[in-house]
Amino acid sequence: MIANLSLPLLIAVFVLAAAVVVVSSVKATGLADMLADRTRIGEALAGGIILGAATSLAGIVVSVDAALGGDASYAFSNSVGGIAAQTLFLAIADLVHRKANLEHAAAEPANLFQAVMLMMLLSIPLCAIAGPDMAYLGVHPASVVMFLAYLGGLKLTQRVSENPMWRPVQTTDTRTDEPEDDDEKHRSPVKPGVIFVGLVVLMGLGGWVIAQVGAVLIDRFGLASSLVGAVITAVVTSLPELVTTLTAVRRGALQLAVGGIIGGNTFDTLFLVASDVSYREGSIFHAVSGTDLYWLATGLLMTSVLLGGLILRQRQGPGRIGIESVLLIVIYIAALGVQFTA
Repeated sequence: MIANLSLPLLIAVFVLAAAVVVVSSVKATGLADMLADRTRIGEALAGGIILGAATSLAGIVVSVDAALGGDASYAFSNSVGGIAAQTLFLAIADLVHRKANLEHAAAEPANLFQAVMLMMLLSIPLCAIAGPDMAYLGVHPASVVMFLAYLGGLKLTQRVSENPMWRPVQTTDTRTDEPEDDDEKHRSPVKPGVIFVGLVVLMGLGGWVIAQVGAVLIDRFGLASSLVGAVITAVVTSLPELVTTLTAVRRGALQLAVGGIIGGNTFDTLFLVASDVSYREGSIFHAVSGTDLYWLATGLLMTSVLLGGLILRQRQGPGRIGIESVLLIVIYIAALGVQFTA
């Protein structure tokens, strides 16, 4: 049905689906902060697991749908392109948070550990791509390793969050993770949890529509799958992360903002696992283009810069933002240049 729509209607459906995803994510942000307090798991962990996974749902629907359709480049680039775009959003949030460098103010050991975990998870596909072409039941062993590493990383992240072996130096610009309401932790998480699940369903439906429109654009106009995946659908399905990050910063939930991006990116690596399972023509890691690989390397590079910024904790940099934010913007613009000249 979507494939038969005229271009104006196709764009209208695309915009409507994107709006549903974004609006749902805005509502989900406040609920995630509330659930963090009521379940006592902390903002950083809630951002990484609850909010990060929920706002990534639309993107995983796009990648799985593309893989099922046999377009490996579309599925792969949507995943890694989203990781790069979402990391860029932290630079935008840094511009919004005028009090101090966001990476300085949101000091949190769990976020540092998740960034390290993300770099490890992004390195595994590189090893798979550089290694021999193999697949068992259509799935590359690297996908199994990634999934197990993700589960193990979550357990270790929770341990770091609950019992950190070191703590960041507290400054006047550091924002600590404390419930806004002292009675919040005594309230039931059931009602906000049910509403949160309903919003997640809406995000998933919106992601499916976006995936269909992206596939039509590739077929009808002969666009490169990596262009549509990394720049169009990846950015659109990542808009929830931008909105939730900016909303969290305005609410003063800085650990939630940073944790949501890093945790969402960590969860996004599972897009590759799901895509490899869904892609039935062999290993998806050996069916991608050089441009797709470039976006993977870009995500890895941007994550390393972000981790460096979280460790450095520069209070103010050029233009009143951290030097890591400047570098993130430059790296992403360079990646766009490579994409459009490829």
